[in-house]
Amino acid sequence: MTPSFETLGLELENNVATVMLNRPDSANAMNAPMWVDIHKCFEWLDSEPSVRVVVLMGSGKNFCSGLDLEMFQNLHGGSSDPARVAELLRQRVLELQRNLTAIEICRKPVLAAVQRACIGGGVDMISCCDMRYACQDTYFSIREIDIGMTADVGTLQRLPKLIPDGVARELAYTGRKLSGDEAKTVGFVNAVFDDHSSLISGVKDIAKEIASKSPISIRGTKEMLLYTRDHSVQDGLNYIATWNAGMMSQHDLMAGITAQSERKVADYED
Repeated sequence: MTPSFETLGLELENNVATVMLNRPDSANAMNAPMWVDIHKCFEWLDSEPSVRVVVLMGSGKNFCSGLDLEMFQNLHGGSSDPARVAELLRQRVLELQRNLTAIEICRKPVLAAVQRACIGGGVDMISCCDMRYACQDTYFSIREIDIGMTADVGTLQRLPKLIPDGVARELAYTGRKLSGDEAKTVGFVNAVFDDHSSLISGVKDIAKEIASKSPISIRGTKEMLLYTRDHSVQDGLNYIATWNAGMMSQHDLMAGITAQSERKVADYED
């Protein structure tokens, strides 16, 4: 049975989980409960065997308008000591980082389907995903610079590994909008769809294709891609040799070979 959350919708069908940001009246602004819900939700998705792939989307007209401004209240924690205030704020930022990192380290591929506005914390969020898809009217903005702060929960660390460094710097320094088409050109999104309906349909088709593959092989592939991003080629080669020596499923391997020879879809255990 799927869990329920205050700020998220969650559905599971045919091994594809759909997570929906569910604060449409506030353009899915990320309030305190949403950060916690995201963390708990993706921990559940990671541990649930029947989930093979995740689609992340937003309800309403916009994907996400970023951090809810209520999050900036009471940052001092009641102390008058600058050191204690600074430590409290640092711990708070680290906690928010962990909330979103739960998306990245979820062993199942996460596909973001982004409509219209994706601002600030929304960019942090989708930068944790495996792939991103947009509509013609989608735009992205690192808006933190416009409110006098440095983005601090992942965009500045992940985005330069996803798009050219100079483009990432320009977006971070100016806060300008990155259109869906430009995002496709620089490699931030995989594809741009004509409208929201075709976006959701197209992304779910891709998710279904991934869900048809060997789950343990998909999880191993994600593990390798994340590890290789942050390590040398030689480190990555050594890790995959060790991984496959212990984690390659002979059952799945034979099922896949048999399915290929018989030109059918293999049936894999969750």
